[in-house]
Amino acid sequence: MAGFGLTETIFPPHFKIPQHSHEHPYFGLVLGGTYTESYGSKTRTCKPSTLVYHPSDEVHSQYFYQSETRLFRIEVSPPWLNRLSERASIQNKPADFHDDIACRLASRLYHEFRELDEVSPLVIEGLVLEIIGEISRPSKILSAGLPPRWLDQAREMIHARSFENLTLSQVARTVDVHPIYLAREFRRYYRCTVGEYIRRRRIEEACREMIRPESSLAQIAVACGFHDQSHFSKTFKRVMNTTPAVYRARFLSR
Repeated sequence: MAGFGLTETIFPPHFKIPQHSHEHPYFGLVLGGTYTESYGSKTRTCKPSTLVYHPSDEVHSQYFYQSETRLFRIEVSPPWLNRLSERASIQNKPADFHDDIACRLASRLYHEFRELDEVSPLVIEGLVLEIIGEISRPSKILSAGLPPRWLDQAREMIHARSFENLTLSQVARTVDVHPIYLAREFRRYYRCTVGEYIRRRRIEEACREMIRPESSLAQIAVACGFHDQSHFSKTFKRVMNTTPAVYRARFLSR
């Protein structure tokens, strides 16, 4: 999805994977269970909420302990590697992260993966690029202030075209910045991903439309950029914590 391979895998207790490597770099988020991983001359223990980064062709082996282990894997595809190499570089050494922003982003990505809707590709694209940005740049304190003009332009474009199937790359090209930089700065100033912003914008418009009793929920769903009424209802409940029918009934009964 969005040019990244997403996989959830369950390993049985005491399972062993001999030395092997992967052609493409990937992140592994430990969802449950514990295992030991050997790579080069080093060993690490991976517990729930650990995020592990494996560069291309890294040789490693794994031993899973007495309980079932679940992993969520995010693989970076060759097209994205080529695009990233233009203005950014994904690191080429193993790394693991514990209870930091990269882990929290990966956890959010997993929850998005479990409850997909029409905007999920854009949300997933933004979250993966943020993770890559986090591991590729040294930490630094960012000063508060007004967003730069190019970011304002990007948000205006996203706002105006929020019912279309935009991608981060399209928006980034329009304002002449790298998609990773757009993803990081958008969250920094607006406290959400581009995909989450679009999802909220669609729901806000749907709420305004629902004050018109002559419009059916199916019509509102299509007008607000949803594939069908079922997907609209699922997303609405996810954002508003209630169904469109209940929300509309409460409003019209006032």
